[in-house]
Amino acid sequence: MKNSLKAILAITAASFAVMATAAMPAYLDESLDIDTRVKDALSRMTVPEKIAVIHAQSKFSSRGVPRLGIPDLWCTDGPHGIRPEVLWDEWEQAGATNDSCVAFPALTCLAATWNPDMALLYGKSIGEEARYRNKSVLLGPGVNIYRTPLNGRNFEYMGEDPFLAGRMVVSYIKGVQSNGVAACVKHFALNNQERDRNTVNVSVDDRTLYEIYLPAFKAAVKDGGAWSIMPGYNRYDGSFACENRRLLTDILKNDWKFDGAAISDWGAVHNTENVASNGLDMEFGSWTNGLNWGASNSYNDYYLADPYLKLINEGKLPMSDLDDKVRRVLRLIMRTAMNRNRPFGSLNSEDHYAAARRIGTEGIVLLKNNGNLLPVADNIRKILVVGENAIKMMTVGGGSSSLKVQREILPLDGIRRAAAGRGISVDYERGYVGDTTGEYNGVTTGQDLSEPRTASQLIADAVAKAREADMVIFVGGLNKSPKQDSEGDDRNDFALPYHQNELIDALLDANSNTVIVNLTGNAYSMPWLDKARAIVQAWYIGSESGDAIADVLFGDVNPSGKLPFTFAKALTDYAPHSYGDSLIYPGSNGDVVYKEGLGIGYRHTDRLNRRRVNFAFGHGLSYTDFKIGDPTQSPDGDGYIVTVPVSNTGSREGAEVIQAYVSDSKSSVSRPLKELKAFGKINLKPGESGNVTLTLGKEAFAFFNPASKLWTVEPGTFEILIGNASDAIKKKIKIIQVSQVQLADFRL
Repeated sequence: MKNSLKAILAITAASFAVMATAAMPAYLDESLDIDTRVKDALSRMTVPEKIAVIHAQSKFSSRGVPRLGIPDLWCTDGPHGIRPEVLWDEWEQAGATNDSCVAFPALTCLAATWNPDMALLYGKSIGEEARYRNKSVLLGPGVNIYRTPLNGRNFEYMGEDPFLAGRMVVSYIKGVQSNGVAACVKHFALNNQERDRNTVNVSVDDRTLYEIYLPAFKAAVKDGGAWSIMPGYNRYDGSFACENRRLLTDILKNDWKFDGAAISDWGAVHNTENVASNGLDMEFGSWTNGLNWGASNSYNDYYLADPYLKLINEGKLPMSDLDDKVRRVLRLIMRTAMNRNRPFGSLNSEDHYAAARRIGTEGIVLLKNNGNLLPVADNIRKILVVGENAIKMMTVGGGSSSLKVQREILPLDGIRRAAAGRGISVDYERGYVGDTTGEYNGVTTGQDLSEPRTASQLIADAVAKAREADMVIFVGGLNKSPKQDSEGDDRNDFALPYHQNELIDALLDANSNTVIVNLTGNAYSMPWLDKARAIVQAWYIGSESGDAIADVLFGDVNPSGKLPFTFAKALTDYAPHSYGDSLIYPGSNGDVVYKEGLGIGYRHTDRLNRRRVNFAFGHGLSYTDFKIGDPTQSPDGDGYIVTVPVSNTGSREGAEVIQAYVSDSKSSVSRPLKELKAFGKINLKPGESGNVTLTLGKEAFAFFNPASKLWTVEPGTFEILIGNASDAIKKKIKIIQVSQVQLADFRL
């Protein structure tokens, strides 16, 4: 009887399974390929339902198709942490108590690791936080090229070199999307300044566009497999980026075969006919500037909402364009919100804090260390910490990347904790007053940074204590306030603000054992450079800032970061500022012309007197010493494999970054003196040796030929320059290219 009942139940269960399978619509069957599912879902949708999925229904969500069980799509700001919840239709805080996050280091710090493994860890960790909060699209990372050190949003990007940015962004994307969360790479393209960002029209020649400003985006699409991409606010060649047919249709979708969704920046759409026809797929934030004003509940008035529906119904715009947008949005939803196999994620985990600290320490750059002032010596007993940035929270502010963190360890607290374990006393002086506020979009730091003393008194008080200390650690730089490292505008000048240069000079005069630690997302002038013995570039590190900085200062971690952009001596040593022409930057009458062409960062400063550069692209010191041996090369298909022996000749374990630049000795077109085309990081114990293997494909030797629209490798002699910074070339290899090669497309 028991066996008969089991048999009946088994047959019944099998029957229900067959019926369920037979009844399941194809779009819900995850065993089918995604294009089959998308095609089936699209065939079942009405025109109003199609329109509904391509525009916002709230500040951060778009509508699904409830009738078909297709869920809404939820976005969240990044790229350094998951933004706190705001109200459905307003920017005010929703008042949630479970929406704090881990703040990861700014992307400049990530780029400074020169380590794709760190980018993978970063992406996986932040993707887990987004997934736990049930977000489908992370609005980041950013890979706009560092054109000017005044750009307020450079801290969200990955530096001046397209190859470095491309390598790092690929791993970040793969980490994020392993959680079933889409990375949305931004801001496509030529969004290289915040000043006049909503209107500025960029003019740039094709060769510069393809060689400098597009490669990181192409790597994100072709190698990273990004599921979404975000055009910015700016115009290119007269058309807004969100309505730019050449960028979105010709290049992104046709040339690169991008199969994801192009999502507008908030409030970046201006015209229904243009946006409907030229490649954008989803619209967010219109009828507002995307930041602080706009009509409430106006979502049906969006350019891709009722106005688009009206033109479709009147036959004035083709259904084929609408269907293409909907296919892409459905594909995005099925990869994320409808993916039943994606992991559950985690929030504020100790693993995430550990990842943030590890990435932060690996990205910190030791710029200068005369006399081995660092790490802090055993005979130091009394340290004075000076500077507002030692006590100021940096996770609040800066624009849309502002975060509500569960915790943030301040530099002073991290230094005190590390010093206490070594029997060192730590005193503190403010030294300067910068920004005493601590609020952005309803998130407050709760800090009281008010200060009654004058600037001169603050300096005098700091100097008096500095004279009595064994060591002074100055912690300053920029902050996330408007017109510093912040979205919405650019910096006013290249100098450190708030009388910091005067303070640093006075501290160096009072105590030669003064370490300069600056938290910035940009380069800055250093009039005190020759006097300073030790300088540390510490970026915005996020939740683990204090402990990460202390790890490096006290030698618990050997610094291995390398600069992702050039620290020139003066603003005019950057190509866009060398002309003295507002048309080149920040623009004139709404236009900005990239007259400098390929001359960005080291590609420009390589041609200057080396004394015009304080610290070169790729520069970064260690507490140990490395020797680079003689490299060897062997053919590898159309390219070469270069093997570089490296030895740790010092007394500490550490990591070195081997950088390979290609130089074309004779070309039919003007080329930079050298360009980064490969790099690798190796960790070695004292006395240990190892090899760094670098692969250079044919594309490493090519330039974009605007006449033929093809990438070209010309016959002749090339040099592969091997070093540990762009101005520290140690070895050279010659490569002879026999015949000309033209390639229509390859991985950049």
